[in-house]
Amino acid sequence: MFQNISYEGTRSEQFSQVLGQLKALIHDEPNAIANLANASSLLNYFLKDINWVGFYLYDGKELVLGPFQGLPACIRIPMNKGVCGTAAAERQTVVVKDVHEFPGHIACDAASNSEIVIPILKDGQLYGVLDIDSPLKDRFDSEEREFLEQFVQVLEGQL
Repeated sequence: MFQNISYEGTRSEQFSQVLGQLKALIHDEPNAIANLANASSLLNYFLKDINWVGFYLYDGKELVLGPFQGLPACIRIPMNKGVCGTAAAERQTVVVKDVHEFPGHIACDAASNSEIVIPILKDGQLYGVLDIDSPLKDRFDSEEREFLEQFVQVLEGQL
């Protein structure tokens, strides 16, 4: 079960602790929605200065809102539209320092100023994306990007 995460130690140690928590939460649970719900809750608890964290799932045509933490969000995102659609189409992590400068940004929450989106693949095929927004500009650094990509890899192993 979930254990409170200490914010002591280096960022690397904290990230390692969160990855351990994720593994414990999803261990032996076959339901993807339950696992994604717990994953979004875990990140919401751990990450500071964010205002939205969750998943969009690929339905074969577009991204559809999945489990999340935050204000109500856009329900459907076309491929190649906005940060989520771009990351999904390119199958690459996209980090945006200032969403207001991102061509075609979809503003679901006017308070968002920066964003990171990590694609989720299952058997080499697009499954969805992890989307995290922050009210701060330039919120996501390379160390956190690496951590979040590892977080998604743990999820991919359980989908």
